[in-house]
Amino acid sequence: MTAPPQVEPICVRVNEAARMIGVGRTKLYELVASGEIEAIKLGKSTRITIASLQKLVMRQREPE
Repeated sequence: MTAPPQVEPICVRVNEAARMIGVGRTKLYELVASGEIEAIKLGKSTRITIASLQKLVMRQREPE
């Protein structure tokens, strides 16, 4: 039997998102408040989109 294909997440929990970009929860929430990172609410849970994390990193890499 073949294993089912891996499914990449499109959003992650706040703690995981902070770990992924190497910042604390407070800084991550600051980035959300400033519009730098997109957050969505699923019931009472807050999730951070992977796409917005990738865009943040790409913007930081651009030469000034």
